[in-house]
Amino acid sequence: MTLSLVFIFLFGLVAGSFLNAIIYRLFLQEELYSDSNGRRKQGITVFKGRSFCPSCKHGLAWFDLIPLLSFALLKGQCRYCKRKISWQYPLVELVTGALFLLIFNYQFSIFNEFSILQFLKLIYLLTVTSSLIVIFVYDLKHYIIPDTPLFLAIGMTIGYTLFVWVIENWDLIRNLELGIRNLEPLLNPAGAGILASAFFFAIYAFSKGTWMGFGDAKLALLMGLVLGFPGIIVAIFFAFVVGALLSLFLIFFKKKQWKSQVPFGPFLVLGTFLALFFGAPIVNWYLSMFLPL
Repeated sequence: MTLSLVFIFLFGLVAGSFLNAIIYRLFLQEELYSDSNGRRKQGITVFKGRSFCPSCKHGLAWFDLIPLLSFALLKGQCRYCKRKISWQYPLVELVTGALFLLIFNYQFSIFNEFSILQFLKLIYLLTVTSSLIVIFVYDLKHYIIPDTPLFLAIGMTIGYTLFVWVIENWDLIRNLELGIRNLEPLLNPAGAGILASAFFFAIYAFSKGTWMGFGDAKLALLMGLVLGFPGIIVAIFFAFVVGALLSLFLIFFKKKQWKSQVPFGPFLVLGTFLALFFGAPIVNWYLSMFLPL
């Protein structure tokens, strides 16, 4: 078991390094390689190409890309131009490793026998987690939620949910014995995603984009598809509470003003993870206050 945990953490560090590259290349693709008509110019792609220093553009060798270790050995500086490397890189690597470890440890019963469905669920959750990390950092830096990781996660979630549902209900499907109750695993997340997206779209439309962006409505769709009911309610609640508290903190210390723009995507991502890991205990605790013993 210990070796499995170590492996998944190290895998998360490597994945975090790759996510850092995607975050930077998404910015290049959107900002530096578009002409006046919005068409992509020939240049770097999001998932392909050799890594290079953002400052001097020098290609990086494999020993410059070892997660955490390279940053520490280089003392946070580029080997070639000596400019400082953003703390984003080791932090994303560390957070990705920690989240991969949490998902493996808490979302899976690692003491049970291995099954294909367990493995598929692991791949699905790690993919969605990676997409959410990219969205978190990109929105925090550039105040926009990128479509590429968002649509990837939405497609992955829909495909995984449908596949598992078909496998679990194959006999009923084959014998045409499906009922409304059998559709609940599909209707629950679909309804949660649509209603959550509609809620944020209403805020976006009413405020004409000043209170909430259209990207937040698209992200809410993903959240609902992943969490379903009542998890989506927990996620949105946490997003608003944490967002309000942090905004007040920044205003109190004069880092932001009342009219300053604050990206809401990172709070939605944070709320998603909190609901994913702690949603069930929170809902059970809340319901216990109203249900008789």
